[in-house]
Amino acid sequence: MERFVNILIIEKDLNNAAQLESILLGSGNNLIFSSDKSVALSLIEKLNIGIILINIDNPGIDSFELLQDLNNNERAKNSFKIIMTQNYMDGKGLVRGFKEGAVDFILIPFNENIVKAKIEIFKSIYFKNLRINQLLGNIFPETVLADLDTTGKFSPRKVEEGVVLFTDFVSFTSASRDLEPIELLHKLEYYFNRFDEIIDRYELEKIKTMGDAYMILAGVTESNSLPAVRATLTAIEIRNFIVDQNNIAKALGEQGWDIRIGMHSGQLVAGIIGTKKMSFDVWGDTVNIAARAEQNSNINSITITEDIADDIAPYFDITYRGKVEIKNGGEIDLYEVNQLKTEFSLFNEGNYPNRELRLLCDLMPMDFGSLKRFMVNKLKSMLPYELEYHSVNHTLKVERAAIRIATLEGVSEIDMILLRTAILFHDSGFIMQYEDNEDFGIKFAQAELPKFGYSERQIKIVCDIIHATKTGVTPNTLLEMIMCDADHDYLGRADYHTIAKALRRELENFGKVMTDYEWLDFQINYLRDVHKYYTQTEMNIRNKSKWMRIQELEELRSLLNEGDELC
Repeated sequence: MERFVNILIIEKDLNNAAQLESILLGSGNNLIFSSDKSVALSLIEKLNIGIILINIDNPGIDSFELLQDLNNNERAKNSFKIIMTQNYMDGKGLVRGFKEGAVDFILIPFNENIVKAKIEIFKSIYFKNLRINQLLGNIFPETVLADLDTTGKFSPRKVEEGVVLFTDFVSFTSASRDLEPIELLHKLEYYFNRFDEIIDRYELEKIKTMGDAYMILAGVTESNSLPAVRATLTAIEIRNFIVDQNNIAKALGEQGWDIRIGMHSGQLVAGIIGTKKMSFDVWGDTVNIAARAEQNSNINSITITEDIADDIAPYFDITYRGKVEIKNGGEIDLYEVNQLKTEFSLFNEGNYPNRELRLLCDLMPMDFGSLKRFMVNKLKSMLPYELEYHSVNHTLKVERAAIRIATLEGVSEIDMILLRTAILFHDSGFIMQYEDNEDFGIKFAQAELPKFGYSERQIKIVCDIIHATKTGVTPNTLLEMIMCDADHDYLGRADYHTIAKALRRELENFGKVMTDYEWLDFQINYLRDVHKYYTQTEMNIRNKSKWMRIQELEELRSLLNEGDELC
């Protein structure tokens, strides 16, 4: 599995820089060079840097002051600082470097094996730390982690209007009797993973799962507006997902799972319990009432209390259900959520929020999640079967490559969405025509994107990114460059030959048949004379492997005469 990291090298000596590039380039190392302190600090503000190499002998740079600045920089605190020096005999520079936060040293002149070994060690630790932080982020809300990081503790907090949402599968025990334990676990994981995706889109917080029950909070750990509205939008998506899954199961003659959903809002106390196996949780009558609402919900329905109904009534169609008794609390009024009001709905269908409502909820105005589902389904159902290369799988692989490149390049969240949007449309033109397909993809994007909350300016950016993939067009902006590089990322990957075979079969499907010699010549010409990577990131991590592909292809071609076939 490929792992990529930004390595910042602060070095004025061009010879040293060249040697480090020769030693470290490749193997997932995205090398970034700087000979200036202010430039280095600006790069750290923009990019996520995993490892920083600093030559403490650099003339004109107070490297120890720079180390102090890095230690005080929030963006650089998790970066591993390694000092480089040739004046190590007295040890004073090394000692001071360690005092200022360096974790290791590299001697000049460089020993290639030692440099590689040390970088690989700290890369391994860096990725382990990323994984730990990811796991902690799955356990604790960001606000809790921030408090734990700065003060070492999280004090209990009272929330006046927190929203609690419970889901529970109906007759789970009886429905699971016919399933093997591992099959049951995989099915629960499938459902809960989709729930996780939904709550992320609406900036909610999953608290825990209890068997087949799933508990969500809104308005407790985040600051977005209209928590009850966002929780209700989440509930509608979960309900609709379950209904869709049941319809699929019914069509296949299988057993589906039904669900109940309940919500209530009110006072909560949030805090961490435990000293060894800590967990974040909330307490109060609000939790009990939300659970009671869920227990009284109809199958595949959303039941809410009056407190929730008062908050969401302007935006949703709801129906009064009646009263229900709760333990030690008398009676409460319950309501059922039907759908979004059409004036706030993305497609006037009552399922997804439009741009106006998303802005009121402090969410991204573009509904990328709904757009991606729409486009993936469109590509799956409408792309010609002859497209063995330009398939929906190609689109998704390009998206993954673009996310990696854009992350290393420090692209902002909103620009990342625009880039991924362009990727979803860039091959959609193949639905209509094989040649000049980009023009149709642009028209398709212009027609569909307004429905998903994209502004005119954002649509133009998306269309410009798609246009940059046309033959003969040179990308100008960073997003356009990333698009082109992601589209051809495989040219420098180990799976190149597998993907190239799919392209050859596709070309044959459309009448472009070549002999083995012609096919080798076609590939070599494109890789060597036509194609180029545009971002420094992609040049760093793919160019070396791409030229290895060219050499492999040239060696194969040398074994053939024109018109010959490979055995």
